[in-house]
Amino acid sequence: MTHETVVEISNVWKIFGNNSKEAMQAVRERGLTKAEVLAEFNAVVGVADVSLSVQRGEIFCIMGLSGSGKSTLVRHFNRLLEPTAGKIEIQGTDVMALGPRELQEFRNRKIGMVFQNFALMPHRSVLDNVAMPLEIRRVPKNERMRQAAAILDIVELGAWGAKFAHELSGGMQQRVGLARALAANPDVLLMDEPFSALDPLIRRQLQDEFIRLSKILKKTTIFITHDLDEAVRIGDRVAIMRDGKVVQMGTAEDIVMEPADDYVADFVAGISRLKVVHAHAVMQPIDAHIKAHGAISAAAPRVEAGETLSTLITLAIDNDNPIVVQAGAKDAGVITRADLLRTVIEGTEVS
Repeated sequence: MTHETVVEISNVWKIFGNNSKEAMQAVRERGLTKAEVLAEFNAVVGVADVSLSVQRGEIFCIMGLSGSGKSTLVRHFNRLLEPTAGKIEIQGTDVMALGPRELQEFRNRKIGMVFQNFALMPHRSVLDNVAMPLEIRRVPKNERMRQAAAILDIVELGAWGAKFAHELSGGMQQRVGLARALAANPDVLLMDEPFSALDPLIRRQLQDEFIRLSKILKKTTIFITHDLDEAVRIGDRVAIMRDGKVVQMGTAEDIVMEPADDYVADFVAGISRLKVVHAHAVMQPIDAHIKAHGAISAAAPRVEAGETLSTLITLAIDNDNPIVVQAGAKDAGVITRADLLRTVIEGTEVS
């Protein structure tokens, strides 16, 4: 993943209601809360002053409970919803400045979207469904069918092109929906709880499939979910929303190790730290350890800063020496059994 910003939104607000403009002005001038906006203007704040950026090739997960504003927010990226205020840029294009025809073209060429509802056309074959975005672009039939067939192969449904949607399982239908979004080769992929309607086992399989595809296609993805386990498993970074606001943003490790408030702490309380927390977050400075305990044995195990807590615990079981964390070829930190025990205990919900 490079550090080129592909998506950037700044101070986006969405207020629903006939008096949204007046409510927006009152929020700016008087700092009204969500409840006060509802009481005074009979308007609902769906998104409140959200700013974020997404890098090329990044999977950026936005999560929160029902009503938190996550699905409302994602519909602003391609202007399915018009923001009450704020700025939206995708690959340097001011999305808010696009006219109707330009916006339609922009959606068709730059953005793919996958919904929780598969939204497949029942009268079309799987191959025809996948080829639809290319048909809208007026790509010649032979070429669009070739491209659609290639995408079906990537999602491992190449043998199902002639079937109809009702002949496929739910998981297979969702893969067709994903293939259709990918067929137009969009720069940005928007996924709104795409796996939440599926059974747990199929959901896990689709997550694996998506992770595999992401490594191949490297699409910049904004992924909406209410499931923190899913966000942690899939996302490079996670934003947690509440009442239309982003309350914390960072890597899964950042959020699990240092929750911003009690709301986030409750969210992460049930998450296992074993695969989320890495050596760099647990280690203590090597100089301080040597000063307090003396030189470290040459037999001490060495690990990279990105090693998981699970591996560190296994090493500590089999070795009496502290674990040395390296940055390149240099010893940078030390992890003792006490450090590991403290990390595990702090991640355990105490009743």
